[in-house]
Amino acid sequence: MSHPSAWQTHRQYAATAARWTADRWSKESDRRRTLRATRKPLVRDARAALAQAQATDPQKVTSLVHRAERELATAKRRVPDPMWLFASKAALVTAAAGYVGLPLVPGRVWMWAAVAVSIAVTGTILWALLHRPAASSIEPTAEERDLLKRLQPEHWREHAEQRGLTGTLTGRPKLTESGIVVAVRLDGQWTATKLRGSEDHIRALLGARTGLRLQIKAGKQGGWAELTLRTRSAADGDDLLWAPERRSLGIDTVTGEHVTVPLGERLLIAGRSGAGKSVASRPLLFDASEGDTNALVIIDLKRVEGRLWDHRARVASTPEDVIAVVDEVEAEMHDRLNVLPKGQDTWGPTPDRPRITVVVDEGAEVVTAADKVPFPEEDDDGKTKVRTRSALPGLESIARMGRAACIDLWWMTQKPTIGDGVPKQIAPQISTSICLAVRTPAEARVVLGEDAQAKGWNADELPAPGVALIRDGKRGPDPVKVRYMDKAIVIALPDQPIWSRTTTPTTATGAPTLTLVKPTSAVPVVAAVDGTDARILDAIETAAAPVRQKDLAETTGLSKGTVSKAVKRLTDTGHITRRPDGGLTADKAA
Repeated sequence: MSHPSAWQTHRQYAATAARWTADRWSKESDRRRTLRATRKPLVRDARAALAQAQATDPQKVTSLVHRAERELATAKRRVPDPMWLFASKAALVTAAAGYVGLPLVPGRVWMWAAVAVSIAVTGTILWALLHRPAASSIEPTAEERDLLKRLQPEHWREHAEQRGLTGTLTGRPKLTESGIVVAVRLDGQWTATKLRGSEDHIRALLGARTGLRLQIKAGKQGGWAELTLRTRSAADGDDLLWAPERRSLGIDTVTGEHVTVPLGERLLIAGRSGAGKSVASRPLLFDASEGDTNALVIIDLKRVEGRLWDHRARVASTPEDVIAVVDEVEAEMHDRLNVLPKGQDTWGPTPDRPRITVVVDEGAEVVTAADKVPFPEEDDDGKTKVRTRSALPGLESIARMGRAACIDLWWMTQKPTIGDGVPKQIAPQISTSICLAVRTPAEARVVLGEDAQAKGWNADELPAPGVALIRDGKRGPDPVKVRYMDKAIVIALPDQPIWSRTTTPTTATGAPTLTLVKPTSAVPVVAAVDGTDARILDAIETAAAPVRQKDLAETTGLSKGTVSKAVKRLTDTGHITRRPDGGLTADKAA
């Protein structure tokens, strides 16, 4: 190796060593600074406890003073030295050891060791002069600089008592991409919940503006809380307009990651009027209606949002339409479950029988308007009578049993209270909750769980519109800025096939079966029976005596409306016969 290349290699090694040393120095300095800020208040408390013990027992008759002295000594040992003091002590120890030991080392070894140390020191100095650390990419605003000063432990300690926050002390605040984060030590009777109730006092101490969102949650260890001031968002600067290449639901304002909600979940989307439920749901509706194996059904009695999707989805906008489409979906669900292969947990979607997503837009309207709908039905005597029917039993059945049949229910409401906006039978089946701004903490607890407030899921504090909390068992309470999907974008989307239930028989794999019938002039062709009709016909054939129509609902577990329609179809096709007394019998010739 030539002298220039050897010198270059040595210089690279020296630069690498210097860089490694500087990084280690910086990390260790930060670690020690954090520990000192955390543990120095404990030393002050131990000193106060010792002074109180000495005042109580000046003669040291009991062990009270000795115990306080031991606790003070322990607290002092736990406070690390600053990095400069630690390095100075290490250098003094090394110098003393060298002074004692170097005379015993041969002169040749001492000379080369001194040369190596000189080269390393020179390289470190040169690297430090030529490579200045890069400035932080996050520059605090004027507001953030003021808040950072007031969050310093010295300022907090001086003003905490005046604001009713005695017994709390902040650590060193840190500016992040999502705002200012600081740990708060809690003494005495303070807890994270109690500190959250003192938000007004904290805001007054910091001089923070009223619109600034404060988030308080339990710290990583007992006796600590974490205070976050949302002065900025990790989603700032990102284009939130929806596009085919940007198909996520939104962007996490804390981490900046793109948030998605996969198909196959049972969703609850809630938020007060104007919070942006329709806008937040549009990227999800696109995914549910895209592809050959996905089908979308929208129940929208307000007739606003559903109209935008009528070229990609089956839309029901009247109570009668809601009853009809729920009956179809429920019948399809039972058909799929009847032919689900043994050992298979869920139905595999196919183009013939796709995944069906049933979206109820504004559940409170469905609960009221579609609760008692006049519907003509035939009674046991074959007479037509008008009775009232509700769509809720069918929707509740879909919520409970639809997952195995690859049929998912999404419930949207601006009145998220159990009974009014979210039925009691549907609420427990929800697997993912998307909550935009709501009016009260009680509504937030209904959507996000009873522990919502204790764990920081404060949907009543969200700005409106366009910001949501998503609880799926995996995410934390980080707000998500949802993407904006304009109405014009929805209207311009390409058309998709509209799902409608057919009576084509299918096998367990979803493929249609073929029934070969040889037509003759004497023997009429009788249509094949499958699905719900087959269940009704089988129940009639296996009965020992004529069956009354009301008994079929109990035997098969189907709703009365579904049974009435099936009986009418089977009667029209000649498969069954209604006796004068109202009993139903199967026509064996058919």
